[in-house]
Amino acid sequence: MTLPSYAMNQASFPQMYERWLVGPLFRPWAEMALDELELSSGDRLLDIACGTGIVARVARERLGEAGYIVGVDISPDMLAVARAVESAIDWRQGNAGELPLRNGETFDVVVCQQGLQFFPDRPAAAAQMRRALAKGGRLAIAMWRPDDEIPFFRELRRVAERHL
Repeated sequence: MTLPSYAMNQASFPQMYERWLVGPLFRPWAEMALDELELSSGDRLLDIACGTGIVARVARERLGEAGYIVGVDISPDMLAVARAVESAIDWRQGNAGELPLRNGETFDVVVCQQGLQFFPDRPAAAAQMRRALAKGGRLAIAMWRPDDEIPFFRELRRVAERHL
């Protein structure tokens, strides 16, 4: 059995991710993480490896216009979907190991949901998270084990490398 050609089209992956994975899988985790972080009116939140932006969007729902939210992802295609779904968030393309922060920019809340395990340089990413965190700020990281340790992800990577 072969996957339909649209499934192998890299440009369509972010739309499929948003449509089929965000609601049932990633939104509940985003809600739980933000519950634990106890957001306050006016919080500045940074969502690292934001993908199509579910953590940032749930934060926007909770903070409204009082909060400032930045989503960072390395993939321009994921960010294009994020921008199409919610334009009121500051979406930035960048690497978690070299966050695209403005001079001295810090955040009350830094979140990295299901990204850390994919970063090639985790210590650099952790240092960047620390740099982005304001004094007294709160950090939440949710992750699976490294993708090479999970059979499903090993196979997914093999298929992606072969077909994309």
